[in-house]
Amino acid sequence: MIVTATINPSLDRTVTIQGPLVPGAVHRITSDRTDPGGKGINVAFGTQRAGLETVAVLAARSDDPLLALLSAAGLTHVAAPARGAVRTNLAMVSEPNVTTKVNEPGTPLTASDVDEFTRALLATVHHGDYVVLCGSLAPGVPVDFYATVLRSLKDRGAYVGIDTSDGPLLALAEHFPQVAPDFMKPNAEELGQIVGVDGGEIEDRAATGDIVPAVHATRRLVDMGVREVLVTLGGAGAMLATREGMWFSRAPRVPVVSTVGAGDSAVAGYLIATAQGANAADRLALSVAYGAAAVSLPGTTIPARDDVVVDPRLITRIDRAQRAL
Repeated sequence: MIVTATINPSLDRTVTIQGPLVPGAVHRITSDRTDPGGKGINVAFGTQRAGLETVAVLAARSDDPLLALLSAAGLTHVAAPARGAVRTNLAMVSEPNVTTKVNEPGTPLTASDVDEFTRALLATVHHGDYVVLCGSLAPGVPVDFYATVLRSLKDRGAYVGIDTSDGPLLALAEHFPQVAPDFMKPNAEELGQIVGVDGGEIEDRAATGDIVPAVHATRRLVDMGVREVLVTLGGAGAMLATREGMWFSRAPRVPVVSTVGAGDSAVAGYLIATAQGANAADRLALSVAYGAAAVSLPGTTIPARDDVVVDPRLITRIDRAQRAL
């Protein structure tokens, strides 16, 4: 079973405006939609739509509009009680295919709320399950929350992935290698945060075809104890490193409608392939295909399997000589 954990879920409102976004100007909205959001919820939609048994664990009070949206969409979920309303995140899509995000921090959670969420998550997970801890932490949640929960999940015999950033990411890295996830999905900026390099330069150089900085930084994260590291490199593609080797995928050429949820879709694709026993190259290929499909869909639309086109020709294995450059 796939279990996703989202302690800071959201309602994702996506608006499209005419022309480019200009600070201080008046803009007219041409389309407006609200979707259930939060990284773990997005991942759960992807894995459930692929036919995998999935449960999304989240923090929300029983009357929150988010839960009604999840029920209407048919997503199996467990809601740990929380006192405040779920946050609303705003994404503005402007020309030429630029997405600007404005995210609320979320309603503060109490120590009791955090304990309720932890109990709900641990009660849902069983030996052999695939679990992914996703997204930011709501105000009031200890910054080392993921490290604490990861240890408990590993004790249950679960495969555990992490997709987070900033303080929670750095706090988790402090516990490597004693407490390290099986899988991580940083982007270039987040990878740079962990290993202490310029993530912007990693992505910029990858965009020119120079993936050497990404190779070295990704390999360092595996050396820190993480079994599988999937690094998304924007329009340049993505890289996967495991203890057995490294692979790179160029990004497919697709029309860009909205980048919201693309990284979460990539995680969903990776988990789907992992749960189905795929090899490393095929896991990367499906992940990249899911991310590409997501950017061609409006709002926070997570692809169904029929939306996804896998192209193995985009994948190349990085040999030992390249890693040593």
